[in-house]
Amino acid sequence: MKKRRDPSPEFDLFLPIMGDLPLKDQRETMERPFFSLQKRKRVKPIEYTSPDGATWVKIEAIPAYGMATIWDADIIIWATSALNRMREQGVNDLPRTLTTTSYDLLRAIKRNTSGRAYQDLQAALQRLQTTSISTSIRAPKRRSKAGFNWLDKWTLEVDPDTDQPRGMTITLSDWVYEGIMAERSLLTMHPDYFLLTGGLERALYRIARKHAGNQRGGWTCRVEVLRDKTGSDSKPKEFNRMLRKIVETNQLPDYAVEMVATNDGSPAIQFRLRGEAEALALSEQLQAEQDRRDRMEADRRRTTEVDDLMDRLSGRS
Repeated sequence: MKKRRDPSPEFDLFLPIMGDLPLKDQRETMERPFFSLQKRKRVKPIEYTSPDGATWVKIEAIPAYGMATIWDADIIIWATSALNRMREQGVNDLPRTLTTTSYDLLRAIKRNTSGRAYQDLQAALQRLQTTSISTSIRAPKRRSKAGFNWLDKWTLEVDPDTDQPRGMTITLSDWVYEGIMAERSLLTMHPDYFLLTGGLERALYRIARKHAGNQRGGWTCRVEVLRDKTGSDSKPKEFNRMLRKIVETNQLPDYAVEMVATNDGSPAIQFRLRGEAEALALSEQLQAEQDRRDRMEADRRRTTEVDDLMDRLSGRS
């Protein structure tokens, strides 16, 4: 792959497209509702408190731009993955400001590169810079909180002759950058994550990746808790309908999803690694077949016993 020279004097290292990078995301943001799940403008705040009351998040938007969406978050995932690669390569003094081109960034996050795509990219950068986040996550004391935006600043360079986009920079906020740099703070995501078209599907995958991980037996979550974790503003009935549709199609990367019930009968979703889920399904099929054969054999024995008894009774008469 031909490397392009970084126009920024601050950081002279070409950032590879995402196809060359393991996809990484931050654990802390994956299980909580930091982003809007809808593409239409959302200005209604997201307010979330964990079931134990220990963690809370509040997301607010400027009406002119709306709240950062879960699709906008692809830019943060790209930056996280790029910085992680640099760290693995032994690069010192990892920068908060990353330089690339609009074209390469769009390709990296699996978007088209039409003229409209560049307009959408600029709108996403504006939302990431203006969305306000307050949270107790990483607060040193229980009653303290942190406030930040996803990006401190960004630039888009435009060719003066063709008016076409060229280079661009994004500067991560301190909170985002520190989260990436923290030890064991990142999780690897499936490369097909960017191909998920629905906001709820994306949120469910991130939650499953954080909680289910690679553990045997998977992870089960009540539907009402799952709705809070996604930050969906849909009514419960509509949320349940969308959830059932996702369960029916069952196309999340890495995880099979199934509607189940908890011990008290509450509706819940079980996330299980696909390899394990397929093995379990095969095992259940084999067990069902064995049970069928056992029943047939039991029926045959009972029939034989009845026939023998009838023969003996006939012999006495």
